[in-house]
Amino acid sequence: MALDKEKLQEESVIRRFYQIILSWDYFRLIKESKKQQNNGVESGDGDTSALPKVKSQYKDVDEYISTYEPLVFEEAKSQIIKENDDEEVIEWKLGVVKSCTEADGFHFIELPCEIKEGESVSQNDLLLLSKQKFLGGKKLPTVYAFALVEHIRRFSEARLLRVRLNLAGEISHFDTNNVKSCTRLLNMRSHISEPERQLYFLKICSLSTIAREYLAVRSISYLPYKDLILSAGSKNSCTTDQGWKIPLPLKEHVESNFNHYQREAITAGLSSNAFILIQGPPGTGKTQTILGLLSTILHATPARVHSKSGMLELKRGPQLPIEEKQKHWGLSSPWLTGINPRDSLMPKDGDDGFYPSTGNELKPEAVTSSRKYRVRVLVCAPSNSALDEIVLRVLNGGVRDEDNRPYCPKVVRIGLKAHHSIKSVALDELVKQKRTTANKSSTDKQGSGPTGTDDDSIRAAILDEATIVFSTLSFSGSHVFSKLNRSFDVVIIDEAAQAVEPATLVPLANQCKKIFLVGDPAQLPATVISETAKNYGYGKSLFERLMEGGYPVKMLKTQYRMHPEIRSFPSREFYEDSLEDGEDIRSTTEREWHKYSCFGPFCFFDIHEGQETRPPGSGSSWVNVEEVEFVLLLYQKLVTLYPDALKSGNKLAIISPYSQQVKLFQRRFQETLGVPAEKVVDICTVDGCQGREKDIVIFSCVRASKDKGIGFLEDDRRMNVGITRAKSAVLVVGSASTLRRSERWNKLVESAETRESLFKVGKPYSSFFSDEKLKSMKATIAEAAPLVMEVDEADTNVPLDNVAADADQVQAEEPEVNDGDGDGYMEYAGDDED
Repeated sequence: MALDKEKLQEESVIRRFYQIILSWDYFRLIKESKKQQNNGVESGDGDTSALPKVKSQYKDVDEYISTYEPLVFEEAKSQIIKENDDEEVIEWKLGVVKSCTEADGFHFIELPCEIKEGESVSQNDLLLLSKQKFLGGKKLPTVYAFALVEHIRRFSEARLLRVRLNLAGEISHFDTNNVKSCTRLLNMRSHISEPERQLYFLKICSLSTIAREYLAVRSISYLPYKDLILSAGSKNSCTTDQGWKIPLPLKEHVESNFNHYQREAITAGLSSNAFILIQGPPGTGKTQTILGLLSTILHATPARVHSKSGMLELKRGPQLPIEEKQKHWGLSSPWLTGINPRDSLMPKDGDDGFYPSTGNELKPEAVTSSRKYRVRVLVCAPSNSALDEIVLRVLNGGVRDEDNRPYCPKVVRIGLKAHHSIKSVALDELVKQKRTTANKSSTDKQGSGPTGTDDDSIRAAILDEATIVFSTLSFSGSHVFSKLNRSFDVVIIDEAAQAVEPATLVPLANQCKKIFLVGDPAQLPATVISETAKNYGYGKSLFERLMEGGYPVKMLKTQYRMHPEIRSFPSREFYEDSLEDGEDIRSTTEREWHKYSCFGPFCFFDIHEGQETRPPGSGSSWVNVEEVEFVLLLYQKLVTLYPDALKSGNKLAIISPYSQQVKLFQRRFQETLGVPAEKVVDICTVDGCQGREKDIVIFSCVRASKDKGIGFLEDDRRMNVGITRAKSAVLVVGSASTLRRSERWNKLVESAETRESLFKVGKPYSSFFSDEKLKSMKATIAEAAPLVMEVDEADTNVPLDNVAADADQVQAEEPEVNDGDGDGYMEYAGDDED
């Protein structure tokens, strides 16, 4: 009954979501957006003063929903407008109304149309339907409406789209009882009521993710730990009692292979607390800790027993002397000195072996016959790249069983854009294999069996067999999860501080018993498109809200990545000076280029003649040509002096907060070196490089003006991510006078001055790297030249021949795992958005 009630609630919530969005006027949204940009503010639905601000705690479910619901819709509006802004070419498609029906307050039409190869229209896509094409200009169409793609099927040589429309009227202030009739929707209703009417349509965006997040917010009352979420843990009495225990061999593995702080986090995972928060600053082995958690969770046994009335502690009688115990054991269990008769009938490898699904050499798990309970785990992350890092680590390194043997559990990766290195465990690939096997079996039986064409059933069967399922947060709300025979016991969310709270709630709907939130609020925040929603706190993660509410956090404090000179500033500014250096980290991160004071470990180059500009059509992104020219010379000097150490493209990264600056870097490297930039150096945005590490990082700040601010560079979490990617040297390039307007950036500039590692650089930039100047910057304790200097000398060109020659030999490599910090990274581009 409870499940039926929850199902009805879900259908009601989704119906409400579509009612509201499909009633919106597309062109009014665009008009409001432009007006808000011109005014320098953003307002939604005409009045943002009515929008509630995200709070630290909520008194009840109603207050929680009334806070998040309007913010979700604000974000939906901005996603719709953003897709419109990003489209370079608007391509209208033509369809003909084949049928029109009305049900549950919606109109449903079937629309045959041609979709070319490479074009994508999918279920839950939002379309704009119009009687005629809209090609810009002041005159708007009179017959248009939003439509949602319900499903797509083949229709002769074309495709047949079934779409849903809400033509009842426009809904004001999210009140579905307050519906205003409008001419454009009445005209659309009249137009589609006659068969064979033409309609043009334009794909706007996908509503899948935002719809799942909305459903998660509206369904919070069904979560067993909703009170903890509402109160941000303030009403929760956390316990250190271990609700789970692990076998001795596995315990010894944890003791010997994890540092003190990692062990604390893993031990906390064995407690009976519903939520476990683990903060992983850069280089502290966050991913390695997750692998340790997987090993212990999968092979732990409950310290409590289940009963119909709830959870009961095991009751024990008075302790007997050991001699008496041995006597009783001998009488009741005569096989203790021999072999259990039941065990003699069991297969040698156990009763429930799991086999590797990747073809690697890891042995399958031998599950002991004493195992009474197998935990199922759902591992999530906000992005595909972050998720794939963990999948690859599990496949390559495996987890440990109760006897401390490495093995590969049965894993499935669900979602889009799985990296080729983990394709063997991607759900779509496994479905393809099962379908092929089923069809072959059916052919062999001459059609007497099922054909195996029901992909949803195949997906559910594959997921039911898996011990660990990996999914992005959004995909964990996919309908295929509702078909599973068994839910998940544990959910682990990596990069949890990079997800808005509604996104974090999506996987929790699987009714899990324990949740691990692993992340770092001091690194990149959640991506929020709507400035309005962001200003009202929508970007705050559940991790951050629980942390602010005083919920206990296990912090990993030993870092294995950065030279101590790099670590000192972020530790002091972002982690209350609590980060510790791993053993021998100074010696392992010392490099030959450190003999020059201008090549690290920490340097700031003040390009005081630089100037920020905004390229046409670049939106809110900026470029700084002077910084690009200086960085190009800086790069070429490094690879000229140290070709053997740096010729591989995975040793050095150029990072910038602005996507247009990244594109400019890529063009200039192509023009100068004559080869694609990605063959010789990794160039990416700050958002695209989180989780990676490099020997050298060159950070281009871009912003340089006399009186303006520094935009979203002001979010110093981007500074933290950018400078902590480096192992041996971080070289910051920017305008000191501009950055000093920010409190945190001013501290970084002052830190460079204090360490005598700030260099003022003027044109011509090439003179800075002349042999004479470099000789004067040899970093020796006995004789050190002044390190704060003005450079304005004759041009001395640096040869590029050997750089270009090496570039031909450097090819894109397979993804690799760098274990230096215990926090593996994938060598491929992440998301590149500002």
